[in-house]
This record gives sequence, structure tokens and C-alpha cells, in this order.
Amino acid sequence: MASTSLICDTQPWKDLKAHTEDIKKTHLRDLMNDKERCESMMVEFDGMFLDYSRQCATLETIDKLYKLAEAASLKQQINRMYSGEHINSTENRSVLHVALRAPRDAVINSDGKNVVPDVWNVLDKIKDFSEKVRNGSWVGATGKPLKDVIAIGIGGSFLGPLFVHAALQTDPEAVEFAKGRQLRFLANVDPIDVARNIAGLNPETTLVVVVSKTFTTAETMLNARTLREWISSALGPSAVAKHMVAVSTNLTLVEKFGIDPNNAFAFWDWVGGRYSVCSAVGVLPLSLQYGFSIVEKFLKGASSIDEHFRSAPFEKNIPVLLGLLSVWNVSFLGYPARAILPYSQALEKFAPHIQQVSMESNGKGVSIDGVPLPYEAGEIDFGEPGTNGQHSFYQLIHQGRVIPCDFIGIVKSQQPVYLKGEVVSNHDELMSNFFAQPDALAYGKTAEQLLKENVSQHLIPHKTFSGNRPSLSLLLPSLNAYNIGQLLASYEHRVTVEGFVWGINSFDQWGVELGKSLATQVRKQLNASRTKSEPVEGFNFSTTTLLTRYLQRWRYDLSEILEIHGNLGKKMIISQSSQIHTHV
Repeated sequence: MASTSLICDTQPWKDLKAHTEDIKKTHLRDLMNDKERCESMMVEFDGMFLDYSRQCATLETIDKLYKLAEAASLKQQINRMYSGEHINSTENRSVLHVALRAPRDAVINSDGKNVVPDVWNVLDKIKDFSEKVRNGSWVGATGKPLKDVIAIGIGGSFLGPLFVHAALQTDPEAVEFAKGRQLRFLANVDPIDVARNIAGLNPETTLVVVVSKTFTTAETMLNARTLREWISSALGPSAVAKHMVAVSTNLTLVEKFGIDPNNAFAFWDWVGGRYSVCSAVGVLPLSLQYGFSIVEKFLKGASSIDEHFRSAPFEKNIPVLLGLLSVWNVSFLGYPARAILPYSQALEKFAPHIQQVSMESNGKGVSIDGVPLPYEAGEIDFGEPGTNGQHSFYQLIHQGRVIPCDFIGIVKSQQPVYLKGEVVSNHDELMSNFFAQPDALAYGKTAEQLLKENVSQHLIPHKTFSGNRPSLSLLLPSLNAYNIGQLLASYEHRVTVEGFVWGINSFDQWGVELGKSLATQVRKQLNASRTKSEPVEGFNFSTTTLLTRYLQRWRYDLSEILEIHGNLGKKMIISQSSQIHTHV
């Protein structure tokens, strides 16, 4: 029988609720004058520096948040995760993405078995395979080296690896290892994504990595079949075994597809998709592009934070502090959104990845015991690199809704530029904004200040900034593979902390399933309407109208020929009955 115990029933939660009235009477202009407070809100670990002094919080607030963490048994929950208990109770699974980057000699158990040796068996296999491809000892069907890689996957099989790839693309060390190679990611089932991915590529030099745990994900498998056709039409069906590999656990379907099961790289049920970038899902394509030695540094950076999260006291624990502050902003101050603002173009894909990690994990309306939540949980995450975001949505952040912000800065640029005669380097110009924006949000600008500047009276309301808008600043020494791993793990664990405190299951995603099941019904209808001219039936009036309009306005003609950038080798002709045939 489900427990009805909720964190909001505890005394620490009630104390924080009452405490919000005190916080509403304060302003960051005053809080920032307290040097002792500010100093207490700065934490450093392994080169990472966190400053959360611009949060709308006092030292008393932080102390109350620690008491809330104690009431939520946060330490015990973290230990349960690391010990392999089935904390994903709705799917009866362990949650062990930390094992994916654990040292070779670590012991992390799931169901009584140490999973670390299995992890390293796969990592060793990836290292061996990626080196063969990169050094030319594994070649394509025509004997040419495979210098281009397309990774097919969606959701967690796409966003995480794409973030790491984008971050490494301009790292000087990674650039050297990637010379002459390309890595692309095919996620969307939209044929436009296929066309863009194969544009300019030669099947003879392309390796396709199909990422699907079950090898049944609808979008991924349709894209995989499309690229299989692209390869086999150009090189023959037997070429598939040389040009396609898999990240999957379903070896039967992998072999049936035409991929050699020996070229399938495993991952496990205790790895959620959005937490899988450190598994073969990310490590295989990234190793093919940059070499395993670079990717191993990324894994070591994540592992460093894993150990810090597990063992550091809460007052020095960066992921714990980040998570508790998010709970404070969402559930107590009533700020449901968070802006992730990296002042590095290399981190342009970081916010989209964390958007999935956070919103798919904590977008829940019931407790882990199935009890409806009477309080707000989960965050709306979005972001854009600075200074691009400043010219996009910062207006709303400064003078519209209050949105807590994460400012992420890098001390040493991946690609420094200093022009003679300029006041500062390009990176210093960027970082000037990184340092200025949090203060602008915190302090704002008063009508009195504007009067002293002789601003016209009618413009004063428009130029007044209320300030008191919370943010935190995270400063990294550089942005190499190791630092990227640190950043990823910090945010993964932040989301975990939030879920533990809210009392929800951060590791299932049932909300994704309903739309997929309804799409199956639509798919059957489209097939019946196109192949048998059957009318649209079984849907509500709105959906029936839309489907009918879609079918009527897009009738295929016998003369229409679809060709994917001239590379497919076969032209697909759509008959008037809408059945697809191939024509050589």
C-alpha cells in the first residue's frame, strides 16, 4: 500500500514556508553588502568555483535547507543510489550511471554483482574498435577508410553526445585528434534531418552507429532503415555489416537488421537514456571522432564529481547546493523556470541536454509512492550561450518575470584571440558580460539613480530595474574534456538531489509513452488511407479534420520522384495508390 508521507508534511518544509515571508522583506542590494554571508556562499572543488551569493537567501535559509535535506533523508538516498538499490521503483531498477565512469578497480553492485568489470569490458571494446577505424585497419566495403560517422539515436541517445561533441569541437587537443573526420547526429524522423546528415557524404567512407537499447525505437529504426538503404543501394546489401554498428542489448534484432552482433556495444537497464552519455551511447561515437584517450578524460572529470557528490559534506557539495537552491526557488519562492547561460559558444548544446535531463526526470505530478503532489516540483529549463541570449530573452529576465539564472564562465578560452589596439581580448569582452549580468540582475537600477542621471521623467518607469533577481555563477578553469565531464556530472546530480527532496522518481519517464502509443493509431490510419483509400475513422472531430486535410492536400502523383540528395542510388517513385516502389 502506498505511503502518504510527503516532504511538505515535515517541520523543515513548514519552517521554510514561513521563512519565505522574511526573505520577501530583503533585497539582494542589502544581502550583497554582507561580506561574511557572501564568503560563506562560495565553494570550490577540483578547479570548479561556485558562487551562490546572489541567491535570494540568507545563511539562515541555507541552514533550513540543510534541515530539509535531512528530513528527506538525502544522504541515505544518495548512498542507496550508489549501493545499487532499486531506487527506480516503478521500473524496479538500480540507477547507476555513476558506474559508467567509475575507475577500473571500483566496486559498484547491482543485484549483488559488481557491474564495473562489465562497464570496462565495453569500454575496452570501444577503444579497440575505434582505434581500428581511426588508424584504417577497419575499412569500408570498397577498402576506403571510414572517416565520417553518423550516430542515429533520439532523446538521451542524441542530446548528451551532441552536447559533448559540440563542446569538444574547438578544444585544441580534441581538434588535433579529430583532423580529417566528421561526426553527425541523426535524431529526428523528419526526412529533412536525413537529407542534411548525408549531404556531402560518401557511403564508401561513412560508418553509421545505430543507438537503440531494444532496437525497436520507432524513429531511430526508421532512420536506420533509411541509411541502410542509402548504403546498400550504393554498395550492395553485404556492405551493411562493414558500414553499420549498433549500441544495443537486443542482439537478435541487431543481427536480423544486418549488423554483425560482434559489432554491437552493450549498455544496461540501470542506465536511463538521459543519463547514458557516458555509456557506449556517447563513448562510441565520440571515441570514433576524437579517440578514446580524449573521451577517457571526459569520463574521469565526471567521476571526480561523482566521488565529490557521494562524500563531500553538504555545505561543500556543489551538486547538493545546486539542487537545494533549485528546490528553494521552485517550491518556496515560486520561480518555476531556470535559465542556463554558458558564456562559451562551445556549450551551445548544454542547455538543451540539461533541459531533457531535468524536465524528463523531474516533470512529475505524483510522489514516488503515487501520491499527488500538493506542491510545485520540476523546473522549466532553457538557455542560450552569452552574449547571444542577452540580445534575445534577457529583456524578460531583467524587467519581466523573475527567472533564476545559472551563469557558467570559463577562465581560459579554447580559442583565444587578442587584436592589437583593442582594450581587451575577445574572451575578456565575453567575460565582462559574464561578471556584469549577475550584478545587474541583483542590484537593478532605481528611479533615484535615473533622476541623478537626468533621465526624462516619462522614461524613468521604462528604465527602472527592480533587481533582486537571483542567479548563481559557476566558473571553470578551462573547457577541456575533463571539465566537460565535471560540468555534466554536476548537473546530473543536481537533478537527482531535487528529485530526492521532492520525493519523486527522477528515473522513469511514463509521460513520454502516451503520445507514442497514440501515434501508432495514427500511423495505421495513414497507411490504410494511402494504400486502401480508407476514410479517417476513430478520432475526435479535430484530429479527423486535420488528418483528412493532411491526406487530401498531399496526394502523390506517379510522376513525383523523391531522391535524397542524389546519394540514394535508387529513386523512390510514389504511385497514385501511395504505395512505395523502387526504381533503379
